[in-house]
Amino acid sequence: MHLVLAAADGRVTATPLTDAGQPDGEPTRVAESDLPAFVAATDGPGVRWVWSDTARWYPAVLAAGGRVARCVDLRLGHRVLRTALASRGSALAQAPESGWDAPAVVEARPAPATQASLFDDDLFALAPADDLDPVAELRAQLDAVAGSTEPGALRLLLAAESAGALVAAEVKHAGLPWRTDVHERLLADALGPRVPYGVRPRKLEDLTEVLRERLDDPGLNPDSPADVLRSLRRAGLVVESTRKWELQHLEHPAIEPLLEYKRLYRLLTANGWTWLDEWVRDGRFHPEYVVGGVVTGRWAANGGGALQLPKQVRAAVVADPGWKLVVADAAQLEPRVLAAMSGDTAMAAAGDGQDLYDGVVASGAVQTRQQAKMAMLGAMYGATQGEGGRFVPRLARAFPRALDLVEQAARAGERGEPVTTRLGRTSPVPDPSWFEARNRAYSVEGSPGMQRAVESRARSWGRFTRNFVVQGTAAEWALSWMGGLRTRLATRTSGPVTTGAHIVFFVHDELVVHAPAADAEWVAEQVRAAAVDAGRIMFGGFPVTFPLSVAVVDAYSEAK
Repeated sequence: MHLVLAAADGRVTATPLTDAGQPDGEPTRVAESDLPAFVAATDGPGVRWVWSDTARWYPAVLAAGGRVARCVDLRLGHRVLRTALASRGSALAQAPESGWDAPAVVEARPAPATQASLFDDDLFALAPADDLDPVAELRAQLDAVAGSTEPGALRLLLAAESAGALVAAEVKHAGLPWRTDVHERLLADALGPRVPYGVRPRKLEDLTEVLRERLDDPGLNPDSPADVLRSLRRAGLVVESTRKWELQHLEHPAIEPLLEYKRLYRLLTANGWTWLDEWVRDGRFHPEYVVGGVVTGRWAANGGGALQLPKQVRAAVVADPGWKLVVADAAQLEPRVLAAMSGDTAMAAAGDGQDLYDGVVASGAVQTRQQAKMAMLGAMYGATQGEGGRFVPRLARAFPRALDLVEQAARAGERGEPVTTRLGRTSPVPDPSWFEARNRAYSVEGSPGMQRAVESRARSWGRFTRNFVVQGTAAEWALSWMGGLRTRLATRTSGPVTTGAHIVFFVHDELVVHAPAADAEWVAEQVRAAAVDAGRIMFGGFPVTFPLSVAVVDAYSEAK
């Protein structure tokens, strides 16, 4: 049974519908303040809660000590079905834009000035307005899926997205255990004593003096990339940027302290005292994820750098007394996904029971593990030069089906065509100006220079679609893994999420569970079993394995 929630004038209407979207009883109306109690009394194995946005509805339930087993997140489903090739003929896909297509609006946390430029990838989630009709939207989505060319795959994708939304809300609610005293000690050791906002810590000030002396530039501001670039050029260095990969190839007495300054400055601005004051409350860091915030389906973050916790501060992530952290990392996830979705049994066999890159070496395609890794990354990201590009042809000879899949995706992108993930998420196509430029370049008004320009743009878009099919499918596997693990963990306990083992952190192919010490080994088993289930859900009986590195630790830093 679907229970569709709609709010108006401080009251919530719960409309029961069958799985086909037909009426299944009389609506129930409760005060919005009574919703958590209603959910607690009503939730059960046969209930699927339907709401506009999980981030809008679920936090109140969690705050009251409740939880739900399943939901339908209409915002996430609408976004998938609106653009999916499999449902492009549906009324939902062809309808004019509505409030369901509106940009995101959520409670936004003001970012301190020092963080403003650091989280460009952070996005804001969307909670559709309460005046939208969730019953009509659910029916439109059910019709779109039923009439699609891949109804089974789309149902799996929508279920995985909604399960991910529940995980994200629960992670934010529970929070990642965080020892403020440990974090402050790490900062003091690295930067020196705490200073007021806007003042350089002692070690950065010392490095500033070293840089000014070695570059003979008394007024140098090392916080300004433009200032640093001018100073380096004035010192006779040929440099185009202040990026680490470019600087570390230069020989000059200022390079070593400059790289150290950049490392410490990044720590200060990304996870320094300001971040600690802003994001850690009551011994918890509460990550704010945006499910599907990246076009491939990967998660994004709404501030706080939830997807980029550096190793420098992981020692501050410490389990509560009597609890453990279970840290799991999927090994070579994207290459294994590529093997499975392409049906390349040779590549799947290379990773069966072993490090996949070692298996590639054993196949004779390349000579070293590093060559295997560079070649695989080159194949998935479209490298044509350097180490990756040099070894890609060897990989293609050893694993032709896998390499053909990404090549076909790249060619489609170069033509401006969409590509899809395993479950049907569809890539965007270039904007109209892209096609107009291409047509103009090959018209009577075109020129060789114009043609080279559009060909370069086409290759760039092809690299995007090449990676989209793999990264997007890997994101689907990760959602299936998390969703399955969440269900398994819930069998061990009832009541509030935090009373038993629960997921507290996630980054692409890695997750962290906070668990009672007595349950930690059981949790590790469930993590592995959920990975097996995810592979079966995504790829049926295809013989691919998804091995995990699982560690039961007291501190996050001990897992790596």
